[in-house]
Order: sequence, then C-alpha cells, then structure tokens
Amino acid sequence: MRRPPSNGEAASEGPGGWGLWGVQESRRLCCAGHHRCEQALLQIGINMMALPGGRHLDSITLPGQRLHLMQVDSVQRWMEDLKLMTECECMCVLQAKPISLEEDAQGDLILAGGPGPGDPLQLLLKRGWVISTELRRIGQKLAQDRWARVHSMSVRLTCHARSMVSEYSAVSRNSSKEMGQIEKLLMEKCSELSAVTERCLQVENEHVLKSMKACVSETLSMLGQHFGQLLELALTREVQEGGVVALFKICRQDTFRCLYPQALRTLASICCVEEGVHQLEKVDGVLCLADILTDDSHSEATRAEAAAVVAQVTSPHLPVTQHLSSFMESMEEIVTALIKLCQEASSGEVFLLASAALANITFFDTMACEMLLQLNAIRVLLEACSDKQRVDTPYTRDQIVTILANMSVLEQCASDIIQENGVQLIMGMLSEKPRSGTPAEVAACERVQQKAAVTLARLSRDPDVAREAVRLSCMSRLIELCRSPSERNSSDAVLVACLAALRRLAGVCPEGLQDSDFQQLVQPRLVDSFLLCSNMEESFV
Repeated sequence: MRRPPSNGEAASEGPGGWGLWGVQESRRLCCAGHHRCEQALLQIGINMMALPGGRHLDSITLPGQRLHLMQVDSVQRWMEDLKLMTECECMCVLQAKPISLEEDAQGDLILAGGPGPGDPLQLLLKRGWVISTELRRIGQKLAQDRWARVHSMSVRLTCHARSMVSEYSAVSRNSSKEMGQIEKLLMEKCSELSAVTERCLQVENEHVLKSMKACVSETLSMLGQHFGQLLELALTREVQEGGVVALFKICRQDTFRCLYPQALRTLASICCVEEGVHQLEKVDGVLCLADILTDDSHSEATRAEAAAVVAQVTSPHLPVTQHLSSFMESMEEIVTALIKLCQEASSGEVFLLASAALANITFFDTMACEMLLQLNAIRVLLEACSDKQRVDTPYTRDQIVTILANMSVLEQCASDIIQENGVQLIMGMLSEKPRSGTPAEVAACERVQQKAAVTLARLSRDPDVAREAVRLSCMSRLIELCRSPSERNSSDAVLVACLAALRRLAGVCPEGLQDSDFQQLVQPRLVDSFLLCSNMEESFV
C-alpha cells in the first residue's frame, strides 16, 4: 500500500512513497523526431562513459527504454554521428578557415545549424552532444600527451559550454538556484582546465608534466561530472514541463477515461517538486482535479488518484503551494468531494489518499477547517477509526490526527469531539505502537503520539474536554510518556507535546497529579522539565 509523504517530510522518503509511473505522452522533442533525440542522448552517454571515472549520465532513462551505453553497433554509431556533425573542411567552412596542419584537427566539431528558436530541448541535445564529444576527445589526446591539442580543445570546450549556458538561459522558461550553482561550477572548471593545460605547454620536465597530467585528468573528470549534472537537471525540467501539459490533456478527454488513473498517478509524481506545481497552475490543473473529484461518474480509483495529486500540490513542505490562487477558488468543492470520498471509501488506500489531501489542505488555509466543521468531518473521521477496512495503519491515523489537531484551534470543535467520543480515540492514539518496527512505521507512530498530545492540549481549553480527559486517565498516560523514553521511542517531539498537554490538564484538574509529578513535570519551567525527562534512564530493577 502506498503511503503519502508525512506533513513536512519530503515526498520521496520512506518505503511505499509516491513512485514514478511511466505514463507519458510521446512527443516530438526535436525537429529530427523522437528517434534522433534518443540517439543524441545515447551518444552523449557514450562520450561521458569515456571520461576518466566517467559514469555521470548512466542514470538518465528514455521513455520506453534504458540507455545501454556500450552495446551499440559501431557502424550505426557512425551513421548517427553523421546526422549531427559536419567536418571543418566541408562546404563553406573550407572557405572560412585554413586547413589545420595537424592531421586530427579535421575532427573539430561545429554545430550543424543552431537550434530552433524557443526549442530548449533541441538546444540541450545539440550542445550536449558537442560538449560530451569534446570531453571524450580531450581525454584521448591527454592519454597521448598531445598537450597542444589538449589546450586548444580545452579552450574550444569552454566556448561551447559558455554558449550552451547562455543560449539555454535565453530560451528557458524558468531558472533555478540549483541550476545556477551547477552552471557556475561548470564554467569554473572549464577555466581551470584551460589555465592548467596552458601551463603544461610551457613545462619541459617530464616528472613535473606527469604530475600535472594527473591534475588535468582530475579536473577533466570533475568538469564532466558537473556537465552531466547540469544536463540531467535541464532535461528533467523540460520533460516535466511537457509532461504536465500532456497528462492534463489526457485527463480532459472523455475518450481517455480508462487512462485517467495512470495519468493522475504520474502527475502526483511530477508534482512533488515546485516546478511541477508551477506547470499545474499554468494549465488550470486544479480546476481539472476539482471536476474529476466532484464527478460521481468517475470510478473510485480515478477520484482517489485525483486526491493523491491534491495531496502532493498542497504538501506543507512545498512553499509554492501557498500561492496556488486557483486552489482557493475550488477549495470548497474539493474539500466536500474529499470528505465524501473518505466516507464512501471501499479500501484503506482510498481513505489514506483522501485523508492525506484533507490533512494538507488544513495546513494550506484555516478556512478549510471551518468548512470541515460544517461538513461534519469530525463524525466521518471518528467513525472511520472503528472501521479496520478503512483505517488500519499508523500512516492513516497520522492523517486523521493531523486534521483533528488543526481543527482543534476552533472553539466549536470541542463540543463535536465530546459528542463523538473523540477524547477516548485521542487517548488511544497516545498508545500508538508500530507493528513491523520499520523506521518509517516507527516515525509514523511518533507523529501520531505527538499530534494526539497537541490536539489534547488545544482541546483542553474547554473545561468539559479537560474533565473528560482526566476521567479517561489521560494524565496517567501523559506522565508515562514523559517518564519512560521507551514509550515514546525516545522522541523529544513527543516529550514536549506531552509536557504541554499535561500542564494544560493540570491547570484545570490539579488534583489528578501526585506531588512528585507536579514538582517535576508541571511546576518547573518547561525547558527544565524537558531536560529532566530527556536525561531520565529507566530502571530495570
């Protein structure tokens, strides 16, 4: 079963995270067609493999296949190279520059025409092929101690890299801090390579030259690594941008209804990063998701996958979600549809996806909590807790207690909690224990305990809730969590939340505490009680 990323943690962490389901629309990536793009990427990979320590691009995958870099027929490689390369002596180039005296200068590379206007993907492929080929050739000349050629090719490589960076910046729709940092590192290494190879031309001592050769080799390897990182990041961005548009085209056509679940799963994966959310906003993706969620003619599986996309784009760890203006316009419809999906869910996974989306929305805007209150969300969620078919894992209870914790800031929430026996449920969550012992499940149990204590502390502003909590022995459980590190898995976050809840209950019903508990856990400053409990060792005597 999949689990959503916890509130505040990265979407890719933990087992069962949002995997990438490879449903993407085949699109023409460059003017030579899809096949040539794959071959261009293939040649880039082969060139990079030839660098010292070079395996920088072997993780790049193509739609429908993976690069098998070394299993390519040599004649086929040569024929594909001819499509993207011209010789310096050919055509008008022969009249524009003299023929080099060096026999291997005829392999110098130029671009066979610039990339099409506004086509960043084609630009990346062409420049990437040229730069990776230059890197491979520099490595070959370095092995032969051809220092004059190594230096001249290093200077030309710097020009190609600078051109790729400037041209891509001019046509790219967005820029990122990460890409800017990699571009800076790439150009620094290019300058370093040119400078060190120039110094090598002036050295005659073979021993000194041998030591400098190792330095050049290391610089070349680092340069190739930065180039690979930059190219992979840029290509991933271009694929993401086109992928979001294509996938929402599928989700807007009734003829493709059978593909909706797969397309939505892929969107959930793409939208775990800021760039994916930006693209979703541009194509009015939130409106499309709202239409799917509110349309009962769609299958439960389709609506559950739409809920998964909502959970991703409203994730608290993405700051960009706070600026999703289109979401505010459709929030009431989406919240209503998600509550209905929780109520009618036929499986634990469907309930998990819907409740995760609701949990994130309660962080997104406080107005959502008021909507949930009006929609009797507390009753729906608490009833679901007694249904093992829908709520059977700590991951699901994590989503439920998150919603309750965020709703508990509303004063009118307390009466609904008491009416639905919610205090007893919260008491049970304070005893959440992992069944498998996996790190992900242990972390989920810690979050459940922490949020249950936070919810109890907030609700105990109401004297009726506080008295009900005392009657159910909540204070005893909170003291146990504070004093026994194993009960909270030595979690500091759980400890702080339990101390805060205990102090809130003690303010209403101080008679429920023994003197020692009051003097150690309530009377001192919170930080002093925290230090006392966090350093406390259990006695096994």
